[in-house]
Amino acid sequence: MANDAIDRTSYEPNRQKVTTCLWFDSQGEEAANYYVSLLPNSRITAISRQPDGRALMVELVLDGVAFQLLNGGPVFPLSEACSLSVACDDQAEIDRLWSALLAGGGAESQCGWLEDRFGLSWQIVPRRLGAMMTDPDPARVARVVAAFMPMKKLELAALEAAFRGD
Repeated sequence: MANDAIDRTSYEPNRQKVTTCLWFDSQGEEAANYYVSLLPNSRITAISRQPDGRALMVELVLDGVAFQLLNGGPVFPLSEACSLSVACDDQAEIDRLWSALLAGGGAESQCGWLEDRFGLSWQIVPRRLGAMMTDPDPARVARVVAAFMPMKKLELAALEAAFRGD
């Protein structure tokens, strides 16, 4: 979304009581524009600027959840200690987001984790994984864990096969 497309006349402050604020060095606005292009029901809601015109704080909504991206400088770099987890409905959505978030310099990690080109960590997981991991049968859970531990991008069909014991 272009910055000019933000409708400042209808701006409403974030209605969430608690909002995650992510600290970026200087690429918060670029990251926000990229992130809202990837997920449905997403938009930039406000940008506060420093006197020289650079973005200081970008407020955005990702699939209905509000976030703030602060351009705070290099003092506190992003790390795997904070990640965004996206529950995907199918393998096509996993594949699309995985590829998009790796584009331009991202890096794969293990178990469905990756770091995008801005340094933000993401978990791209099938929605169904939560039900598999909380199944009352510990053998099913163990098979699923054994299946996803060596994976980088999660493969839903392989996880479902492990869950079934195939």
